[in-house]
Amino acid sequence: MKDLIQNNVTEKLARDETVLSFQVRLVQSIEVAQIAQSCGYDTMYIDVEHSSLSLHDTGQICMAAIAAGITPFVRVPTYGPEFVSRYLDAGAMGIIAPHVESREDAETVVRSAKFPPYGNRSVSFGLPQLKFKNVPLAEAREELNAKTTVLTMLESPNAVEKADEIAAVEGVDILFIGSNDLCAQMGIHGQFHHSRLREAFKHTIKVARKHGKHVGIGGLSGEPELISEFIAMGARYVSAGNDLLYLMTAARQRCEMLRKAMDNGSKQEVKK
Repeated sequence: MKDLIQNNVTEKLARDETVLSFQVRLVQSIEVAQIAQSCGYDTMYIDVEHSSLSLHDTGQICMAAIAAGITPFVRVPTYGPEFVSRYLDAGAMGIIAPHVESREDAETVVRSAKFPPYGNRSVSFGLPQLKFKNVPLAEAREELNAKTTVLTMLESPNAVEKADEIAAVEGVDILFIGSNDLCAQMGIHGQFHHSRLREAFKHTIKVARKHGKHVGIGGLSGEPELISEFIAMGARYVSAGNDLLYLMTAARQRCEMLRKAMDNGSKQEVKK
C-alpha cells in the first residue's frame, strides 16, 4: 500500500527539502502534467478557485500527474466537503484551501479532506490514487490520510495573527501565504519587499516550525531574491506561477527577440 500511493511532497518535506509547484489555470488537457514533470517540478496544483476548469478536466490532469510521478493538488473555491471530497475522489493528492482565517476554519478543511478518525470524508471505492485496484479499505484509508496533503492559505493580517492556532491543528501540513492578497489587505499592494510582508513570513515560519509544519510561498515567482530569503528563514513550498504566465512570458520574449532580428534584417537590407 505504501508503494501504491505516492506523494513526493510529503517525502521531500519529511527530509526538510524544498518543493517547487507548477500552477494550472489555463490548460485543460493532460499533456500539462508531463510538461510539468519534464521541466523539473515536484508537484502541480490545479487552481479551480480562479479558473473555469471543470471537475472532469481537473480529474484528468490529476490522474495524468500521478502517472507522470508528479503530485497533484487542487486549489478549491471553498473548503466544504461538497468540493474537497469530489476533487480528492477525482485524483488529487492534496487540497489547497483559500481564506483560512482561524483554527475552526482549519479544522473544517481537515474534516473535509481526511477519513475517520481524523475527519469525515466519505468512503469511496475505485480511487485513481489506488490505480482503481480493489484493496483493503482500512489500509487504504490510513495511507491516504497520511499522504493527503492539506494546505491552508493565509491571505489576510488576521490569518497571519492566527497562524499559531492554525498550525496547531492536526492534519494541517502547510501554511501557504498568498502574498498578493495579503499585501492588498495590508494596504501595501504589490510592495513585496515591504517589512510587513517579511514579518508575516517570519512569524508564520516560526510558529509553523514549532508545530512541525511547513510554510508555502505564493505570489512571489517574480521575486527570486525574496524566495531565497524566505527559504533561508525556513519556508519549503514554492509556487512557481501559472501556465498562463509561462505562456505569456515566453511568447513575449520570443516576439521581442524575433522583432529585433527582423528590424536588424530590414536595416541591413536598406544599407545594401
